[in-house]
Amino acid sequence: MGFFSNLDTEAYDREYSDRELLRRISIYLKPHLGKLVWIGLLLVIIGAASASLPLVISSSIDRLNVDPNDRQVYLLIGLILLAALINWGGNWIRRRLTVRVVSTIVMTLRTDAFESAASHDLSFYDRFSSGRVVSRITSDTREFGKLIVLITDLGAQMVQALILGYVLIRLEYRLFLYLLAFLPVLFLISRGFRKIARQVTREGMKAMAKVNATIKETISGIAVAKNFRQEPEIFENFNQANMESYRINVRRGFVLSLVFPTLNVLGGVGTAVLVYVGGLSAARGWVTIGSWYLFVVGLDRFFFPVLNLASFWAQVQAGLAAAERVYALIDADPAVVQTGSIIPARLRGGIQIKRLNFRYSENEWVFRNFNLDISPGESIALVGHTGSGKSSLAKLIARFYEFQSGEILVDDYNIRDLDLTAYRKQLGIISQTPFLFSGTVAENIQYACADRDLEDIIRLANKIGNGEWLETLPDGLDTEVGERGGQLSMGQRQLVALLRVLIQNPAIFILDEATASIDPFTERQIQQALDLILQDSTSILIAHRLSTVKSADRILVLREGKIIEEGTHTSLLEGGGHYSQLYNTYFRHQSLDYVEQSGRLLEK
Repeated sequence: MGFFSNLDTEAYDREYSDRELLRRISIYLKPHLGKLVWIGLLLVIIGAASASLPLVISSSIDRLNVDPNDRQVYLLIGLILLAALINWGGNWIRRRLTVRVVSTIVMTLRTDAFESAASHDLSFYDRFSSGRVVSRITSDTREFGKLIVLITDLGAQMVQALILGYVLIRLEYRLFLYLLAFLPVLFLISRGFRKIARQVTREGMKAMAKVNATIKETISGIAVAKNFRQEPEIFENFNQANMESYRINVRRGFVLSLVFPTLNVLGGVGTAVLVYVGGLSAARGWVTIGSWYLFVVGLDRFFFPVLNLASFWAQVQAGLAAAERVYALIDADPAVVQTGSIIPARLRGGIQIKRLNFRYSENEWVFRNFNLDISPGESIALVGHTGSGKSSLAKLIARFYEFQSGEILVDDYNIRDLDLTAYRKQLGIISQTPFLFSGTVAENIQYACADRDLEDIIRLANKIGNGEWLETLPDGLDTEVGERGGQLSMGQRQLVALLRVLIQNPAIFILDEATASIDPFTERQIQQALDLILQDSTSILIAHRLSTVKSADRILVLREGKIIEEGTHTSLLEGGGHYSQLYNTYFRHQSLDYVEQSGRLLEK
C-alpha cells in the first residue's frame, strides 16, 4: 500500500482480530441487554410483517384467478395494510431504541477514551499529537456508533430472509436448491473485500486525524503565524493535509463502493437464471401463478438481506477500524507506572533523590547517578543554562515522567509507592507559561478547590499588594480571562496562577518561572505571593528573576545534569564560579545597583 506510506502510525497502535473486537464491543452492549432484547423482538415482528406481504399478495392473486368476485380479497387487502402499518410502527420504535442504545454506548466509549487520554503522563503528549488523540475520541467513536446501527439493520433483514427462505423451500425446493448453490459464490467474493476494506478505512481515519492535528496546531499558533505573516504558509500546510485526506478517502470510497455493485451483478445473474427456471415451472403447471409471483418477489426480498450479509464483512470494517483505533488509545501502556497506592497524610516535604538515572530517549541522558537532599520546608532555586536539567528535575518530582533507575523519596515514601492522585493533591505547580481556562478569575483560582468560597479568595488576594492588583481587573474576580487567559496581561496571569496554588496550600511547590518582562510593581506583587507560598511549603524554583533567586534558602547550579555549585546568592557570588557567570548574564541587569549605576551613566 505505497499510497499510504507517508501516513504516520502511532507507536501505541495495534491490530485486533475481528473476534477480539467483537468481544470488546459486547462488553459495551451488555448493560443494554434489556433494550437489545426488545430490539430483537421488534426485528422478528418487522421481519415477519415484511415477509408476509408477498405471501398475502400471492394468496390474493390466486383467489382472484379462481373467483374475481371473492370478498375475502378485501380482507387480504386489509391484511396488507396492517402488515405495512406494523412494519412502519415497528421500525419507528426500533430505531428510537437503537438510537438511545447507540448514543449511550458511544458516550461510554468516548468517556473511556478521554479518561485514558487524560491519565497518560506528559511524555505521551511529547510523542503523540494531541490533535490525533482528539480525532480518535470524537470522529472514530462516531464511526463506531454507525457499526451498531448497521448490525441492528442487518438483523431485521436477516429475520425477513429466514422467514422467506422457509417459505421458498416449501414452495419449490428444487428452485431453492439452485439458489443455495449460488450463495457460496457471493460469500467468497465478499470475503475478498474484507482485508482491503479494513486497510483503506484505517488509513482514511489516519488521514482525517492528520487534518485535525494540523487545524489544532495552526489555530493554537495563529498569533505567531500572523506576527511573521505566514498565513499563506499555514493555509498551504492545511491544504496539503486536506488534499491528502481527500485522495485517500476517495480511494476508500472507491473500494467500498465496489462491494454492492459487484454483488448486485452476481445477484442479478442468479436471479435471471432462477426466474427463467421458475418461469418454465409455472408454464408447465408445477406451480400456480400466485405461487410464481411469490417466488419472484420473495426471491428479490430474500436476495437483498443475503447480499447485505455477504457484504457485511466489507461494510463493517469502517466500524471495526474505528473501534480498533479507539481501543488502541484505551489500551496504550502508561509510561509512568506506580507499584503501590499509599495515600499519605499531610506531607512535610522532605525530598531525597538517590542515584537517579533519567533519559528522554535512548541516547539522551539528562541525569546520571544524580543525588540531592531537600529538607522539609526548604526553598531551593535551580539555575543553569538551557538543557542543564532544571525542568526535568521538577517534572520527575511531580511524577510527570518515568525515570530509568534510582530512587526519589518523599518523606521516606518511594514516589512509585504513592497514589498519584493523592500525591499530586499536595503539589502546587506553576509552569513557565501559566495556563488559565476560559471563565472568570475566581473560577480559575477555585479550579482545584471548588469548595473554597469567594471570601477566602478575597482574603488571600488582599494579602498581595493590599489587593491593588484586583483594581486593575475590569470586573474584579468576575473578570473573564478569555481563551488561555489571553485577556489578561502576563503579570495578571501569573498572579491568578499563584493564587490558584496558594489557596490549595501545597506541601511541595514547584515553580517554572516565566521569563516574560513585567513592570517592577507587578514583580513586587508576584514576589509577595511567592513569599506566602514559600513560608508553608518545600519549594523548588526554576528561577529567572533575581528576586526569586535571592529569596531561596539554597541555590543549586546545574550543568549537563550535574550539581556543580550550591550555596546562597552571596556565597556563590563570592566564590566567583559558574554562578557568577550566570549572574552577569541573566540576573545582574535586574539588580538595584545595576539600575542605579546605569542611571548615573546616563546622567553623565
